[in-house]
Amino acid sequence: MQTVLAPLDGPPALAAVGIGVHGPAGHVDVFSLPDLWQLHLYGYEADLTVDGTAHAILPGRVSLVPPGCEVRYRYRGRSEHLYVHLRLSSAGTPHSIPVIQDAGAELGPLTSQLRQALDAWPNTPARAAAEVWAALWRIAQLPSPREQNTRAIHPTVAAATALIETRLAEFLTVPEIAKAVGVSHNHLTRLFRAATGKTVVAYIRARRMERARHFLRATTLSIPAVAASVGIPDLQAFNKACRRELGASPRGIRTRNGPTSPAGRPRTDNHRV
Repeated sequence: MQTVLAPLDGPPALAAVGIGVHGPAGHVDVFSLPDLWQLHLYGYEADLTVDGTAHAILPGRVSLVPPGCEVRYRYRGRSEHLYVHLRLSSAGTPHSIPVIQDAGAELGPLTSQLRQALDAWPNTPARAAAEVWAALWRIAQLPSPREQNTRAIHPTVAAATALIETRLAEFLTVPEIAKAVGVSHNHLTRLFRAATGKTVVAYIRARRMERARHFLRATTLSIPAVAASVGIPDLQAFNKACRRELGASPRGIRTRNGPTSPAGRPRTDNHRV
């Protein structure tokens, strides 16, 4: 089985959302879910067989398996993934989706949506279902391998960027990220520069500033709250970072073109926020 037909016009009904931990007790799992779809987001390497068709699991790949299929996982050690077990509505036109595919540039947003579903489950199931539904549409619209950039993102870089995306509000170090994705500090640095043209530190800084710009322009969060949400709680440091990376103070970014004088000319603002 290479592709599935998934109807997405109605919201899914969730049966379970969680983090699966496999490998330590045995290297092979064989099972099926007779009545439920399986959605998995992977951060490790393993082998997957769906109804006799072999697929490679790599960090940054996502799989969608329909009910009743026999799946066989062969692990290479401790393996953790985000999973959702769900029922899909029969309404609407089914979408053809690969059983397993690279999330590519959508890995960060997709990881964020599934983690938000996990946080909401089971106390607010409607919120969890909404996040999963959005994730399913994102998966259905992923570009095919031919449509993706000819220089594919290295799986290790994909795993690292997903980790960074979910932990932008925290203190991060390159050795910590490298350890989490299973490579050395120097190797991650080389892979990152080859894939993004940036160092890991520069990439983190850029992502924090992109998120800060979005929060400043699109929300009414206070400036201290925005600073904390992007991992720069010191307001003086946040102010300097915004000026250096975005060309304006946080207040200036919030007003899009910066504060202006009564005559309409940009006004120099040297005050801290």
